[in-house]
Amino acid sequence: MPRARAGQTPTGQRPVQLLAGHGAARGTAMGRARVRLPHALEVAEQRVTPSQVESELARLHRAVDAARTEMHELRQRLHGALNQEVGEFLDLHALLLDDPELLFGLDELIRSGPYSAGYALRLQRDRLAKVFDGMDDAYLKSRMDDLDHVIGRIHAFLQPERPAAVKGLAGEILVCDNIAPSELAQLQSHGVVGIVTSAGSALSHSAILARSLHLPLIVSVPQLLSKVIDGDVLIIDGADGSITVNPQADNLRDYRARLKEHAREQRELGRLRSKPSRTRDQVDIALLANAESLEDVTQAHALGAHGLGLYRTEFLFLQRNELPDEEEQFQTYRDAALGMSGRPVTIRTLDLGADKADRTGLTLSNEENPALGLRGVRLSLARPKVADTQMRAILRASAYGKLRVLVPMVSTRDELLAVRRRMLKLGEQLRAEGHMVAEHVPLGAMIEVPAAALALESFIDLVDFLSIGTNDLVQYLLAADRNNEALGELYSPLHPAVLRLLQMVIETGARHRIPVAVCGEIAGDARMTPLLLALGLTEFSLHPGTLLEVRRAVRDADLGALRARAPKLLGMRDRRGIERWLALVADAS
Repeated sequence: MPRARAGQTPTGQRPVQLLAGHGAARGTAMGRARVRLPHALEVAEQRVTPSQVESELARLHRAVDAARTEMHELRQRLHGALNQEVGEFLDLHALLLDDPELLFGLDELIRSGPYSAGYALRLQRDRLAKVFDGMDDAYLKSRMDDLDHVIGRIHAFLQPERPAAVKGLAGEILVCDNIAPSELAQLQSHGVVGIVTSAGSALSHSAILARSLHLPLIVSVPQLLSKVIDGDVLIIDGADGSITVNPQADNLRDYRARLKEHAREQRELGRLRSKPSRTRDQVDIALLANAESLEDVTQAHALGAHGLGLYRTEFLFLQRNELPDEEEQFQTYRDAALGMSGRPVTIRTLDLGADKADRTGLTLSNEENPALGLRGVRLSLARPKVADTQMRAILRASAYGKLRVLVPMVSTRDELLAVRRRMLKLGEQLRAEGHMVAEHVPLGAMIEVPAAALALESFIDLVDFLSIGTNDLVQYLLAADRNNEALGELYSPLHPAVLRLLQMVIETGARHRIPVAVCGEIAGDARMTPLLLALGLTEFSLHPGTLLEVRRAVRDADLGALRARAPKLLGMRDRRGIERWLALVADAS
């Protein structure tokens, strides 16, 4: 990890500075700054003699092998939620390390220069950056970040005395240009207490994972790398995006007060574990949990979740060389059902596509736009044997609890008809084989494609429940990639079109007496709870780590008053108006 060179002036003599960015993951932390400069900026032109070419090639190949080994070792240590969130990025980076265009170009530059391995790496990076910059597709452009992280790993291994990449970081705050999801868990495990970046988006995969890890993250801080040096002491607040550089006595007093307030708040939240999720006007709201591991199930049970609103099954398929068989899947789904002790457990069928790494050959590897490709129910219908194996496992597990089946990426009535027919046929087969299957296993659809929301009346008779996946719905509705930081202001659930579509789906569900939940990121944001309640939502599905905060927001809410304010909310014409509505509601409560 390249580090900025500290100035000659002792840290204590550097003046206090107040910087501001965008809070991406809440939490307060104080620590020493560990500044990591962009790798490409640190490599000066360096030529070698012809006799040194072979040794430079060997040094480069050793660095590539070391980077590959490092990623493999980290990959092997991942479990549960991190297995899915981080693993797909590590596997993508491993694929980039094997890219012939990257490796062949490096060898040619070393030979033709002849250049040092480090400078050849910089030249090849700049060449590829021009190619990415010339692309029209925003998703493909964003892959340049992944390439930079891969090149950064190689460059770190080229250093004669390579700094301990993530060692010796206890009590430090990483300051850098950007952060990859694949780095977060590793950094936290070595003691990093917070991260501040000059770029990035509060809606990126990195930000979502940082929130899951409860690791404070501030993004998009102007001129960050020119204002902070190694050894500066920082106080960061991931809630408001504030950064205090080299705090003085009054800053430290404020920090201590914030820590005490945070501890008090956590104690108060802890008292809500056994309290009902009931509004001030005595309306019960269902708080279900999102999960993808038994650890999540255990936490959800302990916090009093009403059930699992979304159990992701992708982690069983990702980063492995063979497909999971029926027995392995059955045991996993059965254990989730047993873990929730009779409360409903919603198993989402395989939501895997080319946007997620897969070694089994199940997904396509060359889709130009994977977000719009063969994923979700489309993949399941294209791979019926795989889908049938999963459905058999779910149906067998239904004998052990209240299991429900949730179908992702639905866009047509025909897709749901096909799934329902397969469910009925497989249920009959299992009973004929002597397996116990629940008499009725509810079937639900994820509403994340705008077409499904708009055409809901055409297939609502086929479902027993609905779940709105706002992360993708917002992305598709606004044609804005949530990982593209240049679109950060556009990608937002606080868009009038998003609110109207949410209200329409919730209202349609209520009219047909079909339960509707929201399972996207906004369900776990307590600041959004009044808005969702005003739109008529009565079921939230959220990460267990945010359940108590949302429960507190529910208990503080007057549902009748919020519903009365809904027309004004839906009449807002822009994001600022919706934010003002939220602020007024917060002031009134």
